[in-house]
Amino acid sequence: MDNTHVLARREGRLGHITLNRPKALNALNTEMVRGVYAALTEWADDPGVDAVLLDGAGERGFCAGGDIRLMHDSARGDHGLAQQFWREEYALDALIANYPVPVVGIMDGITMGGGIGLTGHAAVRVVTERSVLAMPEVDIGLAPDVGGSLLLARAPGELGTHMALTAARIGARDALATGFADHFVPAARLQELAEALRAPGADKPDHVVAALAGQPPESPDDLVAHRAWIDACYGADTVEEILARLRERPEPAAAAAAEALLAGSPTSVKVTLRALRNARAMATVEECLVQDYRLCSHFLDSHDLPEGVRAMVIDKDRSPRWSPDRLEAVTDAAVEAYFTTLGADELRLHPPLGGAGPLPPGAGS
Repeated sequence: MDNTHVLARREGRLGHITLNRPKALNALNTEMVRGVYAALTEWADDPGVDAVLLDGAGERGFCAGGDIRLMHDSARGDHGLAQQFWREEYALDALIANYPVPVVGIMDGITMGGGIGLTGHAAVRVVTERSVLAMPEVDIGLAPDVGGSLLLARAPGELGTHMALTAARIGARDALATGFADHFVPAARLQELAEALRAPGADKPDHVVAALAGQPPESPDDLVAHRAWIDACYGADTVEEILARLRERPEPAAAAAAEALLAGSPTSVKVTLRALRNARAMATVEECLVQDYRLCSHFLDSHDLPEGVRAMVIDKDRSPRWSPDRLEAVTDAAVEAYFTTLGADELRLHPPLGGAGPLPPGAGS
């Protein structure tokens, strides 16, 4: 089952899906979302499939995220275009989270945004020394989606809050420490891993991966080395207080974090903090995806989403003109508006939540 940008094949008792758009760092478009969903749906009830391997073509990245330009164009015109993409993408994320056999996600290289949605909810999540993970949505005037808020909220202490508000990138060691990944496997052994997973009589996928796993390289820049000041600063109730605490710290990394926080959309940063605090009380990925869809839909009406994509992706001047452009100008009422229900347009993941089934155009609506 192949299409241009998704390669799906049976290898013995292993289903193997490869995102095949390496020149775009395997960034997701609607065709790819539907291709992955179709393959998983076909194999879900197949007794001959014991596990699924999900990886990306090329060595630069597993998946750099979703269709950012579509979001820009949709915000400028037909909101339904982006909403349709999100409905199908989130249905895929929920399917992976609830898949009847283990999905092994390989986060080799850049894995951000939509890439986290595909692998972050998989049963077995693998990083390598080349892995770079992030949920950088505040830098384009959006908030973390694809269930990422749940992963961020569940990270130890305030590590996830730091990642979300500063768009921080993390490597393999931090991915394990924050709960975004389960195992470190050197990139040179990924082919060996694939062969072991598809071997006749293969052990359970988690055991196969664990047998090849090792310890990731350490760096003084790893977030786990800065846990004390991160927890002390990001435990505050408001973004303004977080910023004040960061500025009071003597560590250079805290000062850098303050600057990174200020670089993002003030509205996005405040909405994101609220979203993460909400996610701490959520029990399922589906709950988080409903909130994500609500937030993203409201961002389509904002000034900051199209402006952020323009500055960071289209024109690449990296100088977005946010509105409001100051944290103190973003009121509590403005933040609250992003969490209001969409009424009949709310995301509905048809029961069983994340269950396998056909995904025709309009799924999740």
